[in-house]
Amino acid sequence: MIAQWSEVMGVEVAQWGIRRMKTLWGTCNVDAQRIWLNPELIKKSRSCIEYIVVHELAHLLERHHNDRFMEIMDRFLPKWRSYRDELNTAPLAHEDWHF
Repeated sequence: MIAQWSEVMGVEVAQWGIRRMKTLWGTCNVDAQRIWLNPELIKKSRSCIEYIVVHELAHLLERHHNDRFMEIMDRFLPKWRSYRDELNTAPLAHEDWHF
């Protein structure tokens, strides 16, 4: 999915990987062109995974969550807000843990 969307969006990802994160579904290091995805995403719908991939790749075009970033998201994934809302209602795994 990263390779597919990288080509569509015209961005280059130098490295990507899976990393457990307590509060994030994904993260992007713009300078290193590196993307990390939370392994908990595998439990989510394909649309939600795609949203996170496009979101992180969009940071390679615009670092900040500003109007330009929103326009990039709208251009490449018009339904991104509904996918974001779906993820926001689904807790990360650590929020389900009971000790």
